[in-house]
Amino acid sequence: MTPDQARKSFREGTAAPTSGWAPGYAQANLIAVPRDWAYDFLLFAQRNRKPCPILDVTDPGTTSTALAPNADLRTDIPSYRVWENGELLCEVRDVTRMWRSDLVAFLLGCSFTFEHGLVAAGIPLRHVEQGRNVSMYITDRDCRPAGRIRGPLVVSMRHIPANMTEEASRISAMMPDVHGAPVHIGDPSELGIKDLSTPDFGDAVDAEAGDVPMYWACGVTPQAALMTSCPPFAITHSPGHMFITDVPDETYRIA
Repeated sequence: MTPDQARKSFREGTAAPTSGWAPGYAQANLIAVPRDWAYDFLLFAQRNRKPCPILDVTDPGTTSTALAPNADLRTDIPSYRVWENGELLCEVRDVTRMWRSDLVAFLLGCSFTFEHGLVAAGIPLRHVEQGRNVSMYITDRDCRPAGRIRGPLVVSMRHIPANMTEEASRISAMMPDVHGAPVHIGDPSELGIKDLSTPDFGDAVDAEAGDVPMYWACGVTPQAALMTSCPPFAITHSPGHMFITDVPDETYRIA
């Protein structure tokens, strides 16, 4: 499936996590905030590049992106979240009526982008095998605050066979604009995660014998920051339901 075919499917009502969709093309997280909060978020992203690597920023009110010029940011993501004052107002498949003329959209790199490289290297993805969304957790590590925005680091977790963790680290490290190398491998308590079976976002994913949990910085971090910082309004993707771009994932590989 091409990126355009995937986005067309989402516009027509398909709602599903996008891991494994349009392999070979970069995926992106979305957060759109009012213009008077945009500088604060830009600074937050610059200070926290691991979870918030910026791929594109739109002009206020713009509903397209250079990452996919013919796409519409209001309709071409399988599921959206709408926020008011830090509270989740609703989760919908189309935000055309809610999009405001003052919204500035940020497209952030997503770890689904380097999954194609993991699969090509023979590294299994348990969430894909089990037909589930990737597991995501709020950690006890605080991001560096910026202006009015602050919040904890969120990580995505993948169970990886122990003999493949070094290769998974190497492959992801070559793509820093989509979160890069993992931030931690092994014991979840070192990130303040109490129970891997109860993720804060996404689905619980079962490990196979010999698997080790690996944790990558996650583009859902801005949603945790929304809950902490309480801007008056924001629109984001639903965790795991990404914007599929027209950009080949190799574009973000540094070696």
